[in-house]
Amino acid sequence: MFTMKIWGDRGSMPTPGPDTVEFGGNTSCLEVRCDDRLIIVDAGSGVRQLGDKLMREDIKRGSISADIFITHTHWDHIMGFPMFTPIYVPGTKLRIRGPISYEDDSLETVIGSQLSYRYWPVRQEELSAKIEYEQIKETTLDLGDGIYVTTKYLNHPILCLGYRIEYKGKSFVTVYDNEPFSNVFPTDPADPNYDEDAALEGEEAAREENEKLLRFCQGADLLVHDTQYTAKEFVSGKVGWGHSSYEYGINVAHKARVKRLVLFHHDPNRTDAELQELELFYQGKIRGKTSLEVEMAREGRTFTL
Repeated sequence: MFTMKIWGDRGSMPTPGPDTVEFGGNTSCLEVRCDDRLIIVDAGSGVRQLGDKLMREDIKRGSISADIFITHTHWDHIMGFPMFTPIYVPGTKLRIRGPISYEDDSLETVIGSQLSYRYWPVRQEELSAKIEYEQIKETTLDLGDGIYVTTKYLNHPILCLGYRIEYKGKSFVTVYDNEPFSNVFPTDPADPNYDEDAALEGEEAAREENEKLLRFCQGADLLVHDTQYTAKEFVSGKVGWGHSSYEYGINVAHKARVKRLVLFHHDPNRTDAELQELELFYQGKIRGKTSLEVEMAREGRTFTL
């Protein structure tokens, strides 16, 4: 069986409290099951509860083994790692992969530095689990057992990867954190920095990158897409922050002929009531116009592909 469960869907920072009960307040963490194989996408604060579940259930069947894919190393996507109980248990085997930007530090150093006395009472060197780290770029990985993972660079302030997991003819895709690619060169001839060739080249480059994203998502059975803002919020002050709007995410999914879209990376200020209202609004906007199924991410929700 090929399933995906949401353990954290909030962006930027955890937001516990009475206003985030329905949709969740933990930061990003997804559990993917390909029959007996466990894949985890991101180790935000939601990974703590996933770890507790693994200790209650999976460990009865033997030592815990998992492939962990980190979309990028912003803190909301790795902050739960020190509270992931299996890392303290002998016999646990973890293969952690993800991108690293221009910094000199390795993936192991970036994630593991949280486990230092400055921030945490246990050091990385004291963990009982066997952990392997691998820095990855755009590639396709064969994990064995018929599982393939393809990566795609996204548009974010640091290097960030989307993941396409394929198993038994089905596909699950993540596209977060991501902002639509746009021309970074002046396009107004009146601008003193305007250069016609640069402007045209910038337009073509942005178009090509957005087309690559559509191909990456093409025909996915399930797509989890960054939708932190509305289109109005995005253009009124969020350009360059590295996130998408609901409108853009829905448009990508529709053009790519995705079957089901999950709206993800909820803004930390968004309440349950607001998310419910937005979900109904966008479902209403597309009703009768597409076969695409759209819903807000909810912690605890499980999808079977």
